[in-house]
Order: sequence, then structure tokens, then C-alpha cells
Amino acid sequence: MNTLSRVLTGLLLTLLSSLVLAQDLPTKFDPHRDAAKDVATAQSLAKATGRRVLVDVGGEWCAWCRMLDRLIASQPQIRALIDSHYVWVKVNYSPENKNTAVLSRWPKIRGYPYLLVLDGAGKLLHAQGVQGLETETEKEADENYDPVRVMAFLNRYATATSVSAQHY
Repeated sequence: MNTLSRVLTGLLLTLLSSLVLAQDLPTKFDPHRDAAKDVATAQSLAKATGRRVLVDVGGEWCAWCRMLDRLIASQPQIRALIDSHYVWVKVNYSPENKNTAVLSRWPKIRGYPYLLVLDGAGKLLHAQGVQGLETETEKEADENYDPVRVMAFLNRYATATSVSAQHY
């Protein structure tokens, strides 16, 4: 096998393993998931693909969490930014499973959803609630999140090479 074939085979295997890992991550807040394993999987995938980890802490009981999910699903530019620069992993917090062990690694959560940005090695780069991502009005439904502010948040931490840890 020549060098080019080996390189292409290696790249293909890396891509396939990344796809398999991504399929193992939750798309909903699930109290039955192993959050520590999910975060470790996200970190491995982020490290292999040069992305960040976006840890989304919340629950299916949380209206603001569901609104954020709907905003991301309805805004192709936001979803594309997440897909290209982050590995998005949901960590459940509910009476059924508070995921205390994994959540104790990070700053105290003051509300839901709560967003954490990690590098591929698991270093916390930023932690915040969704304060500042909402619109200035009292509109209902998905309009409570401002797509421009969500994009700005995601862009800020997507590729910065040196980000000091911040907690809000």
C-alpha cells in the first residue's frame, strides 16, 4: 500500500469513527444516559476533529431548554455553526437524575439551560446561563432567544486560541 492510500485510509477511518461517536450522543435530555460517558465521548470527538465541546445542561421539563432547541433547529446558520465548530452534548438535570458527579466538575449552575464550552481536552473555557441571549422584548415562544446573540456567543468561543475561563 502506498503512502497516499494509507493516508486516505486513515482519514476515512477517522471520519467513520467520528460519525459513530456522534451518533452515540443524546439529542434530548435523557435522565437514563451516562452523562460522564457522553461528555467523554464528546471530548474525544472534539479532539479528533479540532472542535470545541458545547455542554448543554437542562431537562425536558425546562421550557427555556426546549425553546433553545427549537431555535437551533429553525435557524440553519446557527445549526451549521454548531456542527462545524462544536460537538453538542446534552446533560440532563432533573429530579430523576441530577448528574451530580459530572456537574460537580464545573461552576455552580444557577439556571437552565446552562451552557459550558470545553476544549478537546476537557478544559473549561466558558460557562454561562442563557442570560444575554434573549431578546429585549417580552415576546413569547421561540422569539425569546435572539438569533444574532446566540450566533455571537457561538462565534466567540468557536475558534479562539486563547480564551480565559469565564463563569456567568
